[in-house]
Amino acid sequence: MSATEGPRNRSGIRVLIADDQKIVREGLVSLIGLLPGITVVGAAVDGDDAVRLALELVPDVVLMDLNMPRCNGVEATERLRGERPEVKVVVLTTFTDDAWVFSALQAGARGFLTKDAGADELNRAITDVAAGNAQLDPSVQRRLLDAFGRGNRLAVGDGPSSARTAEPPDELTPREAEVLAHIAAGLSNAEIAAALYVSEATVKTHINHIFAKTGLRDRAQLVGYAFRTGLADPD
Repeated sequence: MSATEGPRNRSGIRVLIADDQKIVREGLVSLIGLLPGITVVGAAVDGDDAVRLALELVPDVVLMDLNMPRCNGVEATERLRGERPEVKVVVLTTFTDDAWVFSALQAGARGFLTKDAGADELNRAITDVAAGNAQLDPSVQRRLLDAFGRGNRLAVGDGPSSARTAEPPDELTPREAEVLAHIAAGLSNAEIAAALYVSEATVKTHINHIFAKTGLRDRAQLVGYAFRTGLADPD
């Protein structure tokens, strides 16, 4: 494919569906398969399967459920952002509380729809996101504006404020900086995983990357580093 060839110049916009409920998954395959200019290239049963199929099929858009076994949609979205950043994610879920919404957006989701969305809304979201735009359910937009109005950061839970650092040191990613701030706050790997809606294995991977980038050797050194660099606040 040439550099100027967009998703519509192939066999339409290629969509991968990820949902652990068979009846929902098959219903979405049927519905989206009828939308003009859109081709369903696969259906995944959980987050691990979604990442595997996305790496294999390279869809333009993944329509991602959030609450799935083994690997949820937030973690799958974050993994895709690292391994296939060109693949866009639209979250389609019944989970609309702020923690899930903000965590999914922070992980890299470009669109967010509830499961009562109609065919027109799905079509618009998939098309807009494939074109590089964002598409959020109106209720999600309102909550984002409310959060900004209250001065809240877009992250899950009541973790350290340090994750707001625009450019973390030592080429740490924003997520690695957030993990480091949680370590400095005294959270265990399990507690960090729960706060970020990812698995402990993902947290361990982030920590290993932090060790490699900073040249530090243990958790105590990480805590000192977080305070020295301003990624954590003693208050």
